[in-house]
Amino acid sequence: MKMRFFQLMIAFAFILALLTGFSQELRADSHQKVYVIPLEETVEKGLAQYIKRTISEANAQEVDHIILEINTLGGAVDGAMEIADTLRSSEIPITAYINRRAISAGAYIALNADKIYMAPGSQMGSAAIITGDGNAADDKAQSLWLSELKEAAERNGRDPKYALAMADKEVDISEYGAGKGDLLTLESKSALEVGYSEGTAKDRQDLLNQLNLSNAEIIKAKESFAEKVARFITHPVVVPILLSIGSLGLVVELYSPGFGLAGFAGLTSLFLFFYGHLVAGLAGMESVILFLLGIIFLIAELFVPGAILGVLGIGSIIASLYIASGNVVNMTISLGIALAVSITASILLVKVFGKRMNLFKKLILRDSTNTESGYVSNKSRTDLLGLEGVAMTTLRPSGTAVIAEERIDVVTEGSYIAKGQRVKVVKVEGSRIVVRELN
Repeated sequence: MKMRFFQLMIAFAFILALLTGFSQELRADSHQKVYVIPLEETVEKGLAQYIKRTISEANAQEVDHIILEINTLGGAVDGAMEIADTLRSSEIPITAYINRRAISAGAYIALNADKIYMAPGSQMGSAAIITGDGNAADDKAQSLWLSELKEAAERNGRDPKYALAMADKEVDISEYGAGKGDLLTLESKSALEVGYSEGTAKDRQDLLNQLNLSNAEIIKAKESFAEKVARFITHPVVVPILLSIGSLGLVVELYSPGFGLAGFAGLTSLFLFFYGHLVAGLAGMESVILFLLGIIFLIAELFVPGAILGVLGIGSIIASLYIASGNVVNMTISLGIALAVSITASILLVKVFGKRMNLFKKLILRDSTNTESGYVSNKSRTDLLGLEGVAMTTLRPSGTAVIAEERIDVVTEGSYIAKGQRVKVVKVEGSRIVVRELN
């Protein structure tokens, strides 16, 4: 009996210990915090600033884990590298959850997370680097990008050959459909097989369960309205559109009296350009100040003779745009497009619509000092037409003649007339009196 009681007590204590441990684990799990950051659409510097801001907030809230939910077709390499640097410097564990696609720069970002999980049917890879015009990047850029991919893979113990195959067509991964001449794209199943994902999760809750965070508090990062605007404005496609509208608006304004809708649209576009780059953290106030200084120089050029201020103004504006952009290639392309639009608009306004620049009208005297307008440079001597006189000097062909008892400067029709010969006025053109010798 005593033995049976003793056995029951041991069993009870064991069950109590299990329940206590489970309760403590549940309680600890329930006090954990998970910060979820969506990484979607195009990768650019605006997104990089958003990721930096949200991970900083996660640190401030002392969360236990960060989940980066990735669905992107890629984007700018410099933006992706900034995001990678942010992920690497984080002291909080980061899991990349590819819920649909992590293509190009998206794959590189995922490789820089501590863990990768993928949704069924999701994809990662095809990370070749291309320029803004769609061509392959030069050897220097390719070498840097391949080195970055290799380092990102090795950082978390992954075989780098698969990362290299995503960007280099010369790497042969035939068993996964990427022989020479093809870029590697891994699906969820193949990524798991080669160690490029830690598991497959059908949704966020499934992922949390696999990370032993099923009861953790979920905090989802929110993108502010200003950040959304900044991401849109700093998109490589939107920047040339803004600059084109800005230049076109100002050109049209030159053709119009006063200040109207075109000028307002142009200034608004330029304001949005700088606003977006300031919010995205790409530009500082120095670029805005330089731009305003350029405008002041151009205005001063209207009142100060010489072209020095005009050249300084144009140079300051172009420099401010490059400083704000931070990407020489993209800004050069954008400015080229804006310049082409401006030139085309000027030709159309002058040739097709027959207008003239309002600004030039204020600077250039366009009145003609002709007889029809009442201007007379010299008194016309039409009263001498047909009269006769004597050459007072030799006419070779110009000289002096006495006509109607008046000394008059005359010119012959081209012939030589000796002094003392009789002449006749045959033509009067203002102050020019033409004579002919009388036989």
